[in-house]
Amino acid sequence: MTELVFTNARIVLEDSVMHGSVQIRDGKIADISEGSVYTGEDFEGDYLVPGLVELHTDHLEQHYSPRPGVRWNTTAAIQAHDAQVASSGITTVFDCLRMGADEDGGFENGEMRAMADAIEAAARQGRLRSEHFLHLRCEVSADNCLEHFADFENDPHVRLVSLMDHAPGQRQFQTMDQYTLYYKTKRGLSDQAFAAFVARRQGESARNSPPNRAAISTVCAERGITVASHDDATLAHVDEAIGNGVRLAEFPTSFDAAKASHEAGMSVLMGAPNIVRGKSHSGNIAARDLAARGVLDVLSSDYVPLSLLHAPFVLADDVDGISLPRALAMVTSTPARTVGLDDRGRVAVGLRADLVRVHRVEGVPVARAVWREGRRVA
Repeated sequence: MTELVFTNARIVLEDSVMHGSVQIRDGKIADISEGSVYTGEDFEGDYLVPGLVELHTDHLEQHYSPRPGVRWNTTAAIQAHDAQVASSGITTVFDCLRMGADEDGGFENGEMRAMADAIEAAARQGRLRSEHFLHLRCEVSADNCLEHFADFENDPHVRLVSLMDHAPGQRQFQTMDQYTLYYKTKRGLSDQAFAAFVARRQGESARNSPPNRAAISTVCAERGITVASHDDATLAHVDEAIGNGVRLAEFPTSFDAAKASHEAGMSVLMGAPNIVRGKSHSGNIAARDLAARGVLDVLSSDYVPLSLLHAPFVLADDVDGISLPRALAMVTSTPARTVGLDDRGRVAVGLRADLVRVHRVEGVPVARAVWREGRRVA
């Protein structure tokens, strides 16, 4: 039997913050008591919060392909990603792997399967601090989407699949101004080349998206995999998501889509960097506005791991009616429940001792220590 005791902590529970002590036994939370009733590690008034649950991060890609055309050693890339994730307080992470290459690039068939194999090998070898699952980001407009997806047909680590379409004139790129900046200006395309590029992408979307969405959502329903929509902008998009059995609405680009998704029982996910910055990097709806109007459920670090710890404190400080427990639920219990992980995400007796000691000074929090199932990992 192994035992840990933390005392003099501000324990963030589901609906309150309590000054008290927590006892951990054999990797699980054994007791929570008000006041300093035990002798143990003195938190000196720091927060004790559940380990963060990250559902959507493409941060691993930045380590695997740190420059255009560069491919890093997969195991080394995974370890670098894992270390940054864990030190940000994230104890459960869904690593995004791209299925299907669009005109913005992508990976060759087999690369993502090799990355998944390396993640699973690293876990078996005890290299990883956080627990890793797979999130397949399926570019349903791409000709090779189903070919890439087939590589994961029998992989039990796949727990989340998102259905994406980045063709111009819809969803993330509702206006051509946004799309022109992303593709024409940055690539230096002529007017003629850009027009051909847009026509090609729209044609691929019309041809591939409907059958690919249907095929992938059917497989997910059969295997019990959570399905996410992506960049929904209209009520028609939400209706389509409902038909595909979607439980997670990622990055809706309008308030109407976010509200309809939330009311349909989906968890609405937005980026934590959007919260920290106060706006979307692509000019879409601000996540703080959704939070203030009661239709934001989950946050994702997206491309900045530490933002997942930072954003809940920003919400609690700046948005009326959102307490720290409610804000932290967006990065702990709600994402865990959305993907069926009911053994974590809360400081509660009987759950996994995935815990983070958080010190906050001058606004930005720091994870002083991180435990996964009672074992310190950062």
